[in-house]
Amino acid sequence: MTQPRFSIVICTYNGATYLQPQLDSLLAQTRLPDEIVIGDDGSTDATADILERFAERARHAGIEVQLRRNPANLGYVGNFSAGLRQAGGDVLFLCDQDDVWRTDKLARMAERFQADPSLLLLHSDARLVDADGESLGCSLFDALQLTAEEKQAIHADRAFEVVLRRSFVTGATAALRRELVELALPVAQDWIHDEWLTAVAAASGRVDFIDEPLIDYRQHDANQIGMRRRTLAMKWRDLLLPRGQLLFDEAGRLQRLEEFLARAGFHEGTERAAQIRHKRSHFERRVAIGRLPRLRRLLPVLHEAREGCYRLYGTGGRSVLRDLLRHD
Repeated sequence: MTQPRFSIVICTYNGATYLQPQLDSLLAQTRLPDEIVIGDDGSTDATADILERFAERARHAGIEVQLRRNPANLGYVGNFSAGLRQAGGDVLFLCDQDDVWRTDKLARMAERFQADPSLLLLHSDARLVDADGESLGCSLFDALQLTAEEKQAIHADRAFEVVLRRSFVTGATAALRRELVELALPVAQDWIHDEWLTAVAAASGRVDFIDEPLIDYRQHDANQIGMRRRTLAMKWRDLLLPRGQLLFDEAGRLQRLEEFLARAGFHEGTERAAQIRHKRSHFERRVAIGRLPRLRRLLPVLHEAREGCYRLYGTGGRSVLRDLLRHD
């Protein structure tokens, strides 16, 4: 039987401050990748020199390296999309420029893909660290508040139920099969690549996770997307924030996913599109609720609660409170 090929897709942009430890961790893997695809998005610092030296080391270790410098800045979604298309592996690992991989990350995840041919996307927990690499005393799953019920649903091949409620996969921890890239790209407008890939994977196949931190996920001022444990004060402020525009924008994103699923042609695609349409309608009703005076919101909010929409597509009672209290 032909052994699958494993590619790492790493995207860089002015990452010289933190890049070297990440690159070193890739070459320290107990199971080296077959290929590393690097897309630099027009860095103006020392990133290019660091990448050139790394490419030479990786090739010396027997790894194929493709180093691409984008003539125009693509942004991180476009850069990752280009890298995923360029990679030749059967399983593709997403890699940020400022984290550090545990030495057995690739081997552990490769083993899972080889053992389960139905697995489309696999991700893991991560240790949150500060700019200096010191632990923040919190894991990624803790910060995301991923519940035991959500974890059980994902393990039981019901990840789409969780996707309907919220995002839960961080691209820096994820790996996916080439078939998913061919199905899902291009990423729809206003979607982040890891959100989109997860939604399509959960709608069309199997998503799972390793409940261990396989990377150090560095938090610093230059993060494109960061993560912190939410305090009670943060949660209270969140209840009062204006949500009308956010809900309106989310309804638009959901419509694009709905249209994709309706025409994708895979098993259960039409059913999944209908589920997304139901969520979109709920969000559109929430936009309308926010335009009402607070004293007139109770009845429509109770209707949405009785229909189970806040539980299916949000945080239950917290979402109810948001719609009663927020000011748009």
